[in-house]
Amino acid sequence: MVQPLPPDRLCHACDAEHFAFDTTDDLEELTEAIGQMRAVDAAQFGIGMRHTGYNLYVMGPAGIGKRFLVYQLLGRQVVSDAAPSDWCYVNNFSQPHKPRAIELPAGTGAGLQTDMQQLLAELQSAIPAVFEGEEYRRRLAQIDEEYEGQQAQAFGDVGEEAGKQGIMLLRTPNGFSFAPVKDGEVMSPEDYDKLAQQQKDRIDEDVNRLQDKLEKVIRQVHQWRRERNERVRKLNEEAVLFAVGHLIDALRSEYAAYPAVSEYLNEVQQNVIASMDEFRKPREALTGLAALAGDQPGFNRFLVNLLVGHGKTDGAPVVYEENPSFQNLMGRVEHVSQLGALVTNFLLIKPGALHMANGGYLLLDAIKLLSQPFSWEALKRALSTREIRIESLGQMYSLVSTVSLEPEPVPLDVKVILLGNRMLYYMLAEYDPEFGELFKVAADFEDEVERNAENDLLYARLVGTLVRREKLHPFDRGAVARVIEHCSRRAEDAKKLSTHMESLSDLVREANYWAVQAGRAIVSRNDVERAIHAQIRRVDRLHERSQESILRGILHIDTGGEKVGQINALSVFQLGDYAFAQPSRVTASTRLGDGELIDIQREAKLGGSIHSKGVMILASFLSARYAAEQPLSLSASLVFEQTYGQVEGDSASVAELCALLSSLANVPIRQSLAVTGSVDQFGRVQAIGAVNDKIEGYFDICSKRGLDGSHGVLIPASNVEHLMLRQDVVEAAAAERFHVYAVETVDQAIELLTGLPAGEPDAEGYLPEGSLNALVAERLAYLAELRRAYAGMKSELSVAAEHEDKDD
Repeated sequence: MVQPLPPDRLCHACDAEHFAFDTTDDLEELTEAIGQMRAVDAAQFGIGMRHTGYNLYVMGPAGIGKRFLVYQLLGRQVVSDAAPSDWCYVNNFSQPHKPRAIELPAGTGAGLQTDMQQLLAELQSAIPAVFEGEEYRRRLAQIDEEYEGQQAQAFGDVGEEAGKQGIMLLRTPNGFSFAPVKDGEVMSPEDYDKLAQQQKDRIDEDVNRLQDKLEKVIRQVHQWRRERNERVRKLNEEAVLFAVGHLIDALRSEYAAYPAVSEYLNEVQQNVIASMDEFRKPREALTGLAALAGDQPGFNRFLVNLLVGHGKTDGAPVVYEENPSFQNLMGRVEHVSQLGALVTNFLLIKPGALHMANGGYLLLDAIKLLSQPFSWEALKRALSTREIRIESLGQMYSLVSTVSLEPEPVPLDVKVILLGNRMLYYMLAEYDPEFGELFKVAADFEDEVERNAENDLLYARLVGTLVRREKLHPFDRGAVARVIEHCSRRAEDAKKLSTHMESLSDLVREANYWAVQAGRAIVSRNDVERAIHAQIRRVDRLHERSQESILRGILHIDTGGEKVGQINALSVFQLGDYAFAQPSRVTASTRLGDGELIDIQREAKLGGSIHSKGVMILASFLSARYAAEQPLSLSASLVFEQTYGQVEGDSASVAELCALLSSLANVPIRQSLAVTGSVDQFGRVQAIGAVNDKIEGYFDICSKRGLDGSHGVLIPASNVEHLMLRQDVVEAAAAERFHVYAVETVDQAIELLTGLPAGEPDAEGYLPEGSLNALVAERLAYLAELRRAYAGMKSELSVAAEHEDKDD
């Protein structure tokens, strides 16, 4: 039979003697987050991982220090990061409403802006001069002379060949034609009609042949004209390039390392050539309707808009956008009023937070971001496409008809860090399919950390840091040890420590208060203990009223004697941040039936889905163990007595199963014991939550009624490492007035509850006589026999009734 747990396993006390300090004044300041290596590693990984989608969501409760830690990590990283790029917008000569974006190293954008201004000034003076030069005029005349000579020669050859055939090539206003000649003159229609038919046929045949040749010549002349125009075009290009080509080539050479600039300069050169007439005869500045049409005045199309310049920036930028509205994130295109209308150009493009943080890090508060219309979708779109697209909300949703621009998207290389809570993270992960693709790194701050000597010392340093920061009295070793024990209790695990810094700070302040009230200069363990009791006392009114109802007999809870089909389960009530437990009476009844297990809580719609699942597992366990080869011929009912609210969870399934087995075997259960734990289909007892609250809740009732050494609680063996019980519970266990049993199977539990051996089947499958399992099996076999007998009797009665009907 399972033995009670020894007292040293009921609470993992912190030994103050292993601390080498006397008070927290002897300790160094703590400058790091305790036990947050997972979050630190994740944040460092996310910050350093430059591939698509590896943005960060830093999550954790308020007051845990996540924002401070992120800034600390970024401060170390940006020093080694390269300076961000300059971004410029330039004119798109093929599509002026879609300005082009150019990326340049930090400080280079301003240089390009100056170089283009100088180039434009030289173009305006050099191009008109070259077209007035003698060399250009001479070469143009030579091209025209060659073209005219080729044309005359071609038509002359056709005319000469026609003359040999007695036919003349005539040039008319409508083109060319052929006519027969006589004595050197064009033959009149009358003379032509006098010719013999054979002569006419020959003339027609010659004309058709000459006509074909003429058409070929005309096509050739058109080709020569195109060649002539092409030669003139090339001559003009050569003239322009001769005048300014070396200037553009010099810029190409200077910016050869930047393909985008080289491409832009190529387009500038092409546009200069295409618009050489504007340079040869400069037009006056546009006004009136031309301005309304959005035409760029003069040569502004060759200017450069320096969108973001980082010439004086060291390292990567870290930008926190306090108000992440759509325009503040994505940038905007401003407008100016001209003649009562709003017009714009690429020089009026303004950057957003993504532009400013490009090449660095952008921090955003998740709640503020999601609260701004359109901002979340715009950010996701930018991160997905890896580009910043400046758009007008008015145009997107057809709210305005103002002429605007469509700037070329800027390639985006930014690390976005969202700061928020876990609920928001999991909601986004659940309902936004794009979230997981864009924020692949979650820096999850731990609610608890490993409890070991190293972390104990770190917590001691943390207490010392809080004491200095708040200007409190120093804590002695015992006080620090009690704080650590309380942190372990908050974590509900003897091997863990809670990292909830707010509650820790509150406890330190309140312990200092009680030390001051007692007139002590050093905070002791008793002061911390008193602060803990005071915190509970302020919120446990309902807990006391509940205990009063049990002690007065209003709620029937037996803590002594034995009863069949009745057991004490343990329930937890959560009221805000405060939780308490108390026993609940569970009863079971069994009778002949067809295998139905009735969960009265579920039938009354007072049972949750997890509780219903636990009851179904009980039915499966009974069938598999006791009725594998026969019908399960029972009808059973389970209920939580005197409960008037929702019952949820499966932590009472072991108690319910033991109550069923007690009812089936007609064996009483010791009411001095309470049970908690869930069970699987094979009878293994599984871990549950709030094990400390449950044990202490039952202990409080038994203690007030009087402990006699028979009282105790059965818990899952897997919950033993979670035990951090109060000192009074540990002392009662040491005095053998209260016991905690750790069970692994339902058989171990039923043996403790009934005092009977559970019974293991032998090699032939027979259970030991007198064992509880044997009694249950015998009862179920008896019920199955009754069911068969009843079915047979019912069949005989049915046959007899049929015979009577036939006799009638």
